[in-house]
Amino acid sequence: MNQTKQAPECSVNNIFQLNGRVPLAKAIPFGLQHILAMFVSNLAPITLIAAAAQPAMPQAEVAVLLQNAMFAAGIATLIQLYPIWKVGSRLPVVMGVSFTFVAVLSSIVANYGYASMVGAVIVGGLMEGTLGLLAKYWRKIITPIVAASVVTAIGFSLFTVGTRSFGGGYAEDFGSAQNLLLGVITLAACLLWNTLAKGYLKQLSVLAGLVVGYIVAIFMGKVDLGTLMSGGLIALPRFLPYMPEFHAGAIASACIIFLVSAAETIGDTSALVSGGLGREITSEEISGSLACDGYASTIAALFGCPPVTSFSQNVGLVAMTKVVNRFTIMTGAACMLLAGLLPPVGNFFASLPESVLGGCTIMMFGSIVISGMQMIANCGFSQRNVTIASLSLAIGIGFTATSEADIWHIFPETIQSVFSSNVVAVVFVVSIILSLVLPKDMDIKKVVSED
Repeated sequence: MNQTKQAPECSVNNIFQLNGRVPLAKAIPFGLQHILAMFVSNLAPITLIAAAAQPAMPQAEVAVLLQNAMFAAGIATLIQLYPIWKVGSRLPVVMGVSFTFVAVLSSIVANYGYASMVGAVIVGGLMEGTLGLLAKYWRKIITPIVAASVVTAIGFSLFTVGTRSFGGGYAEDFGSAQNLLLGVITLAACLLWNTLAKGYLKQLSVLAGLVVGYIVAIFMGKVDLGTLMSGGLIALPRFLPYMPEFHAGAIASACIIFLVSAAETIGDTSALVSGGLGREITSEEISGSLACDGYASTIAALFGCPPVTSFSQNVGLVAMTKVVNRFTIMTGAACMLLAGLLPPVGNFFASLPESVLGGCTIMMFGSIVISGMQMIANCGFSQRNVTIASLSLAIGIGFTATSEADIWHIFPETIQSVFSSNVVAVVFVVSIILSLVLPKDMDIKKVVSED
């Protein structure tokens, strides 16, 4: 009798419920879809930061860091899903190494060395994690319209990321006919699957596109199958591959960019809750997500990796598919841990061509902008809200456009590295300032003056 009652509770439809029970065989494809959507982007920042080291870092050391990054991202995602004390949000947040830190950390590596970067991330992560635990004391300054503006900015900031991937990433043949064709085939596969599939299978359109794109890429010669078995079958992550060093200048720069990352995390988790769960985020969820963001970054640094943070790609995937089940996302995190322990698994994920990822993600990033617009609409179009959203987005997008980068030339190099190309950071700062200084009764004064 008990088994008869419990059986219906374990259903594939529970993928749309945060805590629903989902059969393992059904959960794995959806979890795998989340990991495939962010895997290469999780590894690319390490390659860019390591390239700034002088003398050049040996490729074998870079390979160790890439393996460690997969393992650290898996641990961080598990903590977000299933918190330890107050660290973690209990939300379907996927964590990975962030591009936000690349410019600042590359500068630290070039000027102080890679070990100093590790030390700076340890301190910066502890700072952000502690700020997260204390979020109830400062949470009120992140008003709904501020969060909505930041979410919209995140979507806009990812458009160029999707375009870069669609064209082939940072390879020499960026924008080649072969890359564009591969991106179009992948995107078409996603759209066809989403149109023709029935029921819950519709939500696997990204995975279907990735599979089709990967197979086509093999026949196009874009995948080197010979590298899949490199590194052996099993390799344990290396703890403290670099003994941390601590320099005040490096730590100060890292702490500033950690604050920017915190703004992105607030925006990401707000967008995820709004787009996936249809409600506003709670203070406890913000506190837990930031605490995990910070403390998990410190753990990542102990493995020699840059900070980990919430991945906007996966927020877009949640907004598009509405798959929010924690157990389902946990199966993806388990795949990430396996990738960190089994080099062939990691090599397979890492071999996904950029154009395939671009074909799958370019539409997801648009979903984040739509989520931001919906959040703005939910806030209401009062004069005050319109002023905050429109001015912060106008300054954020306009001042960080590549063609207008010289507008920052009078500022110190640290300020330029943090803000000149980071639309999210600028929108966050401007929207916070406007939210604090604009009168609460702007619309009332307007009505009184008209009378």
